[in-house]
Amino acid sequence: RWIKFEEKVEDGGERWSAPHVPALPLHSLFQLRTCLQKGTMLLDLDATSFKEIIDKALSGQPEEAELQPALRERLAALLLLQPQHQPTKSLLQLLAELGLSPCRGRKPGCPTRHPPAASSPGQSEPRTQISKTPLKEQLRNRFKKKVLPGTEAAHVAVGEVEFLEKPFAAFIRLRCAVSLGSLAEVSLPSRFLFILLGPPKVKAYHEVGRAMATLLTDELFQRVARQAEHREDLIAGIEAFLDELIVLPPGKWDPSARIPPPSRLPSPHRRTAVDPLDQQPHGNGDMTAVGDRASAGHPRSGEELERTGRLFGGLLRDIRRKAPWYCSDFSDALHPQCLSAVLYIYLATVTNAITFGGMLGDATANMQGVLESFLGTAFAGFVFCLFSGQPLTILSSTGPMLVFERLLFSFSQDHSLDYLEFRLWIGLWVAFFGVVLVATEASHLVRYFTRFTEEGFCALISLIFIYDSLKKMLSLADAFPINWQYRLDNVTSYSCTCNLRRLFNPILTCLTTLHHPPLPSIQSLPTTLAGLSRTQCLDRGGHLLGTSCQYVPDVTLISFLLFGGTFFFCTALKRFRSSRYFPVGVRKLVSDFAVILAILASCAVDAVLGLETPKLLVPSELKPTNPARGWIVFPFGANPWWVCLVSAVPAVLVTILIFMDQQITAVILNRREYKLQKGAGFHLDLLCVSLLMVVTSVTGLPWYVSATVISLAHMESLRKESATSAPGEHPEFLGIREQRLTGLAVFILMGVSVFMAPVLKHIPMPVLYGVFLHMGVTALNSIQLMDRARLLLMPAKHQPDLAYLRHVPLRRVHLFTVIQLLCLALLWVLKSTMAAIIFPVMV
Repeated sequence: RWIKFEEKVEDGGERWSAPHVPALPLHSLFQLRTCLQKGTMLLDLDATSFKEIIDKALSGQPEEAELQPALRERLAALLLLQPQHQPTKSLLQLLAELGLSPCRGRKPGCPTRHPPAASSPGQSEPRTQISKTPLKEQLRNRFKKKVLPGTEAAHVAVGEVEFLEKPFAAFIRLRCAVSLGSLAEVSLPSRFLFILLGPPKVKAYHEVGRAMATLLTDELFQRVARQAEHREDLIAGIEAFLDELIVLPPGKWDPSARIPPPSRLPSPHRRTAVDPLDQQPHGNGDMTAVGDRASAGHPRSGEELERTGRLFGGLLRDIRRKAPWYCSDFSDALHPQCLSAVLYIYLATVTNAITFGGMLGDATANMQGVLESFLGTAFAGFVFCLFSGQPLTILSSTGPMLVFERLLFSFSQDHSLDYLEFRLWIGLWVAFFGVVLVATEASHLVRYFTRFTEEGFCALISLIFIYDSLKKMLSLADAFPINWQYRLDNVTSYSCTCNLRRLFNPILTCLTTLHHPPLPSIQSLPTTLAGLSRTQCLDRGGHLLGTSCQYVPDVTLISFLLFGGTFFFCTALKRFRSSRYFPVGVRKLVSDFAVILAILASCAVDAVLGLETPKLLVPSELKPTNPARGWIVFPFGANPWWVCLVSAVPAVLVTILIFMDQQITAVILNRREYKLQKGAGFHLDLLCVSLLMVVTSVTGLPWYVSATVISLAHMESLRKESATSAPGEHPEFLGIREQRLTGLAVFILMGVSVFMAPVLKHIPMPVLYGVFLHMGVTALNSIQLMDRARLLLMPAKHQPDLAYLRHVPLRRVHLFTVIQLLCLALLWVLKSTMAAIIFPVMV
């Protein structure tokens, strides 16, 4: 059978072979062409049953090849017999048959699994005729799940018949596809039939039938066969197929070897539009073709970035483009995959909010802390997902913003200015400048961002995620020192006792006896204090003495194991989708929930071991981190009046920072390779971020822009693939599940996280750092820069067959990569200094 690749019933007759590319003898195609030239051909035949088709095919023979009436009757009776198909059975069915079947194989008295397609009635067991309605086995055949909706079946019947003296060949095309009862393995409408029967002296019938089946699975020949009006049109289709044929010389390969299906098939449009000679690889090809392919990842050609020449023209166009999709943005989220995306991105966002909240608290004397980070992320993210043009974007605090906040707080302290009021005016100016940029359609400048810029920015942010996760893990050795001095041989000398001697100072005794019951006498002290724990000893005012008092369990070791285990578990489960084990539905479900399963498994290991690893700490009270501030920042009163005007100067820098950070991320998320169907909204996104600046500034919450790595992780968790794929065919990437509900759910959970502290406190921080590492590595591997960086370490003979290597000299590819890596290193150095605030501009 064929869908896109050939499958054969193995010699044992028990199973189908692995799908493989059919290898045809060249002579079989020439014989097929002869059969179509001389045999019966019926185009646009009106028939509703297989019996009617056979009757018209036998009566429509050319005069020189017409059969005798008796032979026609025998041939019709033979063709109308019910064919036997090899069923696709599950493992349980095979095991049941193994225990229940009285005979196996091809023993006498047992029906064969794969009989010849045609034989004389006297040589096989009596069989029923083809039914006019589909059989139960056809309707229940699980193989139909592999077939796309709208698929039609084609039937090829070939074989040897002893009562024929010369071959009988017929090619039939029905005017309308009809169901031919129980003829097919699964119940599908049929349009094409090919019959080739002949005397046993000719042994090539099977190969000719394979050639016909291979042609009918070729998309270009299908088009020819559907549109053909005469016999010559079909012959021309075979000639075109032969023009593209590639011959393998005999003796240079094993004909019995099965060629596995390729990971990607050429598009039929390329086969028709490009001359085959032009597809050959050339080491010094022209650069224009490569430029066209490279630009395929950018939305420059779309109308999203075209200027209208009117105030807010781009914004209005964004709204008109996104409004028709608004209802579907919620209905499209009704899929289990969205649940896994919500949990995954929620935990990543929580970790990010805690990390940046802690650093903001250190940089601003807790004027902005973890609680402010939680509330700001929840509010800004919720509003953005509700009204933005690209709701798959996840808002977060970023490194440049943190640097600016630190500089602004230091400046305010040095010049005796109120930090929050100064920051309020800067935020208002930034919002004003942002609205001006939206009104003047400044986002059209995004069309000039190149792959060089996008990859540099994405690589830097990904490396920051990787570096920060590793840095956090290494810092655990300070809080939980490793016991390098512990020696097993000295275990007898290790001890720790509680010393309460200073409590028996006479003055302290007089003071304490007024309020507390008397302490035990000195004589009974050793027996009474023998059961005191470390906490009880310290609560009573004592101190610990001994060589093992500073002993800490190896929390650092188990933390690194949880960290690495989570990362590798996430990676392995994500790749489980392409595994050979378990049905495709199970593989997809495990892959969709890979990160959640990895987190649950790591949390279970931590709970079983019971060590005091650092846990996720979420604020449990709704009050400002710094008691000296409130929830509303007033614009006047604490600073001189001229501060509101001077604030416009740093606001220009913040506006540039936000514009570049937001728009570069938007360009990356709206690449054409993601196959987004609902369009982008560059102007609308920038407007939402600008207006959110007003609210977050008035309430003293952090400022937010698009988070590149988390947004990419969000999109990757919502990838859609074809539900049905032919055996041997890789699932086709269909795009991203575009909707608003996952983002809204993530930020709603962020808002109620304060009330979920008793549950979240059981999640170890090393597990979440492992998720951070997974997101950084995944985002880094998604850019072409990493592929080209690997080429620097590969000999030419081991390099993969990449498209750009066929058209661009290798030395030029290496030069481009080295320049990109040097610029990336410069950006990393810049990020590590106080000048990090301008790094998006440097990008």
